[in-house]
Amino acid sequence: MNVFYGVDLGSRYVKVAIDEPGGYRFLGPYDTAEFYRTYVEPAPGGGVLRRESLGLEEEPALAATGYGRARLGGGAVMVPELEAIVEGVKALTGLAEAVILDVGGQDSKVMLMRDGRMADFAANDRCAASSGKFMENMSAALGMSLQEMGEHYRDPVELSSTCAIFGESELVGLMGEGYELDRLAAGVNQAILRRLLPLLSRFDVRTLVLTGGVAYNAALRGLLGERLGLEPAVPEPPDFVAAVGCCSLARRKGE
Repeated sequence: MNVFYGVDLGSRYVKVAIDEPGGYRFLGPYDTAEFYRTYVEPAPGGGVLRRESLGLEEEPALAATGYGRARLGGGAVMVPELEAIVEGVKALTGLAEAVILDVGGQDSKVMLMRDGRMADFAANDRCAASSGKFMENMSAALGMSLQEMGEHYRDPVELSSTCAIFGESELVGLMGEGYELDRLAAGVNQAILRRLLPLLSRFDVRTLVLTGGVAYNAALRGLLGERLGLEPAVPEPPDFVAAVGCCSLARRKGE
């Protein structure tokens, strides 16, 4: 059967992609802890995916990436996350030359893709201030959905703290001083932009591809495009890019 599976076991969410003759099909996102409890059978040397619980067949090749890939060692090909993202961008966009910005649940990565392969990368994995978790915390503090927070960029209130923990406390304090929520949301987006730009500054950005949660934030897309003088490309769906990359690598393994 010409079907292949890819699983991205992220720190916050798990995404599953299915490469089948009619195109890609997607399952999730699933809360990571709930996914392990429901869909992974613990076993020595790494758990085994309960494929039948997800409606998946046993035969097709399976590749896994993300923070939790080692916990899915039974019957899965292990794929480095950055390699999976590059493969997924190629598969979904057809691009072979680009700078890829991925904002995950706990970190941010920038990859330089040349001739369809990763030529260089930079990562911010020591601070959560430009991560998906930071966005979730700040939107919760504002009482906004992530989508709503991503609509605001005008007249931002400057946030002095670049720390994920103290930034939330500062935001609450500014709310108490009476600042408008729209302006505070714009300030959050500006703060995230400030954390991402140093990563991008290492590369000559002519084509920018956004993957992960940042791609859903319209304000950040616009701010990045304005600062870099280009319109970022967004694969569809942007948070399943690594899972799609796993499908491509599973296909190679299967063939």
